[in-house]
Amino acid sequence: MTATANANDLSSLYQHLRVVDVADALDGIGYFDIGLMSPDVRPLWLGMKFWGPAATIRAVPSNRPMWKLDSTQDIVEAHRIWFEETGNVKLPGDLAPGHVVVMDAGGGKEVGFWGSENGMGAVQNGAAGIVTDGYCRDTAEIVAQRTPIASRARGRTIIPGRIKVVETQATIACGGTQVSPGDLIGCDDDGIIVVPADVAEEVAVHARAILLADMRARRKKYEALGMKPDSSVDYEAIERYYDGV
Repeated sequence: MTATANANDLSSLYQHLRVVDVADALDGIGYFDIGLMSPDVRPLWLGMKFWGPAATIRAVPSNRPMWKLDSTQDIVEAHRIWFEETGNVKLPGDLAPGHVVVMDAGGGKEVGFWGSENGMGAVQNGAAGIVTDGYCRDTAEIVAQRTPIASRARGRTIIPGRIKVVETQATIACGGTQVSPGDLIGCDDDGIIVVPADVAEEVAVHARAILLADMRARRKKYEALGMKPDSSVDYEAIERYYDGV
């Protein structure tokens, strides 16, 4: 989280925006329903929020089964054995911190491609969040860890014999929405949105105005109802954050 918005850091311009503010701003420039990911793709825990440029992964169903393994140790190391035999396409290792991993799961069968261990690994490598239109497993640990993963469903099985990554950093489809590397990806309790990179700066300006107008209107309702103001109506703090950009 940055202390103030930075005109040279696009993600910082979105930091305090809600997904709904951005959806309204996209409507306002004529991008009706563009970037709205399927509501089936949801954050796995309430309160999750992130914004960042997309780093993309495209997967397809595997066209070969996993073979029977010979020992308990081999079963424990099934992923290593599978990847050594079939290959393992990975995201570049030099992605800037704050990126959001977005995965086209290829419409395959149930498979927990993302889980508590590799999800933490992605965060360790600088990811601000992970979005997949496939499955995620180990979800109790993900909630406990507060690992920022949004997925279409909860799964139970592992990768070998079920799914294969074939491409990274290309234009993909995720949740019925086109995503290219560098597009701005947002997640909060209302769902996921994709902002095409070529309009992201303009959308940030409009969305900020929408957010501030909503906060001011809601503050008046708080006062009329005798409610104690909270951070969701502290428009002065948001104005200070964006001062100078």
